[in-house]
Amino acid sequence: MRMNDRGNPPLKDVLSFGPFSLFAAERVLKRVDEPIPLGGRALDVLIALAARAGEVVPHKELISTVWPSVTVEDATLRAQIAAVRKALGDGRDGARYVANVSSMGYCFVAPVTRSSARQTAPVIGVTPAERVQRLPPRPARVVGRDDTVRALAEQLQAFRFVSIVGPGGVGKTTVAISVAYTLIDSFHDAVFFIDLAALTDPQLVPTAVASALGLMVQSQDPIAGLLAFIGDKKLLLVLDNCEHVIDVAAALAKRIVNEAPQAHILATSREALRVEIEHVHLLYSLNCPPEDAGLTAAEALRYPAAQLFMERAAASGYGVALSDSDAPILARICRRLDGVALAIELAAGRVGSLRICGIAKLLDNRFSLLWQGRRTALPRHETLNAMLDWSYHLLSEREKLVLCGLSVFVGDFTLQAAGFVASDTEIDEADVIDAVASLVAKSLISTIALNESTYRLLDTTRAYATAKLAERGEADRIARRHAIFYAKLLEHDEIIQSLFDEHDLSGHAPHIGNVRAALGWALSDHGDVAVGIELATWAAPLFIKMSLFGECRGWSERALAALDDTSRGTRQEMILQEALALSSMFTRGHGDQVRVEFERGLALAKAFQDPARQLRLLIGLHIFLTRLGDLHDALAVAEQAGVIAQASKHPAGTVWAEWRVGMVHHYLGNQAAAQLHLERGMTLAVELGVFNANFFGLDQRIFALSCLARTLWLRGFSDQALRIAQKAIGEAANPDHPVPICGSMLLAPMLLLWTGDLPGASDIIEQLILQAGQHSLEPYRALGIALKGELAIARDEPEAGLDLLRSALETLRAQQYNLHTPRFIGALAEGLGKTMQIEEALFAINGGIARTKNSGVELDLSELLRIKSQILAERHDRESAMSCLTEAIAVARAQSALAWELRSTIALARMLSEGGQRDQARHTLARVYDRFTEGCETADLKLARALLEDLG
Repeated sequence: MRMNDRGNPPLKDVLSFGPFSLFAAERVLKRVDEPIPLGGRALDVLIALAARAGEVVPHKELISTVWPSVTVEDATLRAQIAAVRKALGDGRDGARYVANVSSMGYCFVAPVTRSSARQTAPVIGVTPAERVQRLPPRPARVVGRDDTVRALAEQLQAFRFVSIVGPGGVGKTTVAISVAYTLIDSFHDAVFFIDLAALTDPQLVPTAVASALGLMVQSQDPIAGLLAFIGDKKLLLVLDNCEHVIDVAAALAKRIVNEAPQAHILATSREALRVEIEHVHLLYSLNCPPEDAGLTAAEALRYPAAQLFMERAAASGYGVALSDSDAPILARICRRLDGVALAIELAAGRVGSLRICGIAKLLDNRFSLLWQGRRTALPRHETLNAMLDWSYHLLSEREKLVLCGLSVFVGDFTLQAAGFVASDTEIDEADVIDAVASLVAKSLISTIALNESTYRLLDTTRAYATAKLAERGEADRIARRHAIFYAKLLEHDEIIQSLFDEHDLSGHAPHIGNVRAALGWALSDHGDVAVGIELATWAAPLFIKMSLFGECRGWSERALAALDDTSRGTRQEMILQEALALSSMFTRGHGDQVRVEFERGLALAKAFQDPARQLRLLIGLHIFLTRLGDLHDALAVAEQAGVIAQASKHPAGTVWAEWRVGMVHHYLGNQAAAQLHLERGMTLAVELGVFNANFFGLDQRIFALSCLARTLWLRGFSDQALRIAQKAIGEAANPDHPVPICGSMLLAPMLLLWTGDLPGASDIIEQLILQAGQHSLEPYRALGIALKGELAIARDEPEAGLDLLRSALETLRAQQYNLHTPRFIGALAEGLGKTMQIEEALFAINGGIARTKNSGVELDLSELLRIKSQILAERHDRESAMSCLTEAIAVARAQSALAWELRSTIALARMLSEGGQRDQARHTLARVYDRFTEGCETADLKLARALLEDLG
């Protein structure tokens, strides 16, 4: 390769910029994975420039590098430069790579990262678009920070927790984003950017991190769920703007780094988080040219502050190259702005109209009083305030009013939002839109490319404008308009207000920060309570659909407490009561107060003759009662919901009601009725075109299929049962919906344990525990642990099984999740019996039987009686044991549970045989065995067949 040492990168280096990778050793240029044809000399030019990105390479030096010992003209170099630009698409869609510095040479202006060739293999199956979904757009060029970015990347890999600390506007976020892109391959694209600036409540930091990771938080302790979800995954979290939530952010960062061994954190803040495991990287201002009257343009442009100024000036339309006469003036401007990147960018944006000397004069005149005696005494952020004050004074009165009004927005906002919030009697919405366009041009508002034009204020600008708004005495007026806008926006959003349809709400996530801020103001002492109640009413469905149940409960409680007597009994109260009941069920468990909230909401829905709202509340109440184990009331509620659904012609509600009636009958022990209703629901779903009945994130079809499988097994149709169970698991296999997955994983191993497929049950139980733990679904995790204990008992590992069962039952009692408790009490008693703890076993099984009869959850009653007979037999109380078996068989027959009847009959036949009554034993068992038409290879039928053969 024809290059001297200075222009030649190490042979193993790969230079990456934009979508391109330049393999110096192989002399190959690729766009993503596609080779780009480029001539040899043009490739030499590109390597020479990219290797010294950010530097101006003089014409002569570039020629001597590419054409050593050969005399060529400048025109030849220009031709090769043109070839490079064409290959890179320089100038298309705003992309810039090679810049001509007048009378000096060429400069590669795109940001370049170096990596080893072996690290550049693309991640299989990941498109370029997918790789950047979790990060903001990559900065076009980070001036003067290449060494900083490389150093931070190394520190982050070495220390795992690094904080970029510096004053506002210095470029912390820009550097953090650049570091994230540099390391994206090392973390296999598991890099997540969390902008904490949108939070007003520090306690929401864990929820914001969980949301960025795609984790649905349904517990009161989101940190525990977040840590369980991260586990041992290798990932990088970029926590941006920590200063206003620093205590919570610091505590969370400490726990993540200590408890998640492969998690890395890069934080940005105006102050250190002060955690002992934190490695602080102080980010200073950009280096500025020295004060030197003889400073030349070339000398000034060696300093990143001057480079940034000229690049931003060019981007704003200033096309004049820096002259030697202006160089000392530019140096003075950079120093007066303390090298703060944001201040430099704002000043450079005015060069087109004021020229460099005009900017300097304005600085002198506008800031002379503000800066007297400050250069060494005042903190850097006050220098930034001074710069923002200067920028503010350049605005027209209309622009000032609009900028101050826009400071109420947290994060992103649209033109529609800006037009409503910032307008008043003197400025209409059209004026606001014009002012926004002007403020964008003056770099006071940033634009974000989404589905529509979206804007945001830089954090420092927003803080400054907020103070100015308060000085004007307009803060409450603007905050009120802000709250009213989001109340109206959410009220008329059909997706948010739909009661049953499921939609992708990712596009609504940017509203959350503004809704929180608006609710915080409106429900405060200086807010407008009426507006706050209105906003809480229409925001509640958004919080529920995004699984932000804790927040929904908090805002609903505050809004309901603020209702006066005239507001009681209104539709607002109805909606808020519904939201409170649903969110409380998922976060507070199954206490009496939750039931009161549901019933109050239902009374209001009935008074307003709102069948859709009644149906939704009845569905929620039914789920609550079922989990509580109050099956008779749950059955009545499901039947009532079915009547309302049919009357209001709601097909999904009709199908749901049929399924849930069947499920309740299953747990009550009425298996024939359960099969009838579950199969009728499946038929109705086809006839009515209902492909799912998804309410509150729970796919009822999955639960219905799983319940039907269990019902069929109990009725003696084990082959059909297993096919349907596999179908349920397959349909639920969507990682974005953990609740139906856990639901199907709960019921499937229960069935497999019944059939004797212990290895199959074990695999699913482990998956259930893992999934539930990762998504903070504590009841499902406890049920998984209980199943693991039952499995251990079945494998004759009673000691381990007893420990697991005791732990799980304690959690389920605390959660008041009573539905499956009898089954696990039976397994506990069986384990105690196997360890010869006979009295403890008898005490446990008697308690389980009493609990079952009292609650009406009689699904497992026959099995509990059979287990009791085994314990009594161990006590040599044969008569009582035979009596228990006779009762167990009678219960099973009454329930149409042939499988339970067979189990108890096998036990009875053994006891009869042991008592010398072999003929009666054979006759009794054969009469039950012959009623089976399938499932010959299941454990119970094989056992019965072997016993019959032994009995002759």
